[in-house]
Amino acid sequence: MQNHPQKRAAAPGAGRHPQPSFTLRALLACLPALMASAAWAAENDQIATDRPDFVESSNVVGKNRFQIETSLAGERNQANGVKDRGYATPTLLRYGVSDTWELRLETDGRIVQKTTSGAGSVTERGYGDVSLGVKWHAADAEGRRPSIGWLLHADLDSGSRQFRGDGVRPSLRAVAEWELPDKLSLGVMPGVIYDRNAAGERFVGGVFGIVLGKAWNERLRSFVELSLPQIARASNGGSLATFDIGAAYLLSNNWQIDAALARGLNKNTPDLAWTVGLSARF
Repeated sequence: MQNHPQKRAAAPGAGRHPQPSFTLRALLACLPALMASAAWAAENDQIATDRPDFVESSNVVGKNRFQIETSLAGERNQANGVKDRGYATPTLLRYGVSDTWELRLETDGRIVQKTTSGAGSVTERGYGDVSLGVKWHAADAEGRRPSIGWLLHADLDSGSRQFRGDGVRPSLRAVAEWELPDKLSLGVMPGVIYDRNAAGERFVGGVFGIVLGKAWNERLRSFVELSLPQIARASNGGSLATFDIGAAYLLSNNWQIDAALARGLNKNTPDLAWTVGLSARF
């Protein structure tokens, strides 16, 4: 049986609004801090994308979250009297199966390639290969230790004939990200690829990227970057290298627009490439 409280005589001032208890007063006193903390959490629960820079983010999208990162990209090159122009629609789909793992599907999408030489112009249209992968967020940043992520992908020979690769081409990349003073950040991404050359022979190549970012405010960030999407011998297609600059702007915590420009650093790499993109998280 419950014990009912004893009845008491009405205290002086009865009929007025009761004074808050000590616990309630403490909660009311903490309310501004709690609201500020909630606002900070909401402010920092912002979309984190793997674009427009080459170096991936070490973060994943979160359990049961879906994210799409799509864009329009173009490149141009001129060498030995031949001009090449290309356009594509690179798209990345990400789905979080846990707080540390995500599934990924990536493709260059629709591709249009135009080649002009003394013999005339040839335009090819089609679709790029699909790449399936997973990302693992292995560690949060702590002290001098960076935030760390791992990405395992497999490019499949699934695109249009003229843009299709040869067989399954796996790759493994690691990402380390450091937060620096003055709202700067540093990201490094080494990796390996297992591909085929023009003769159909298998080879192991490297991947490397390093990016320096700057957050100007809660919405706008920019970056400069050195990227090497392929490090290989000349017989295997040679190394590709670009110097990149770009920026991203948050329209809201779940929507981002971005743009980037890349300059080729050697004869194997297109002279100029650009991209504009839109990303959304659901």
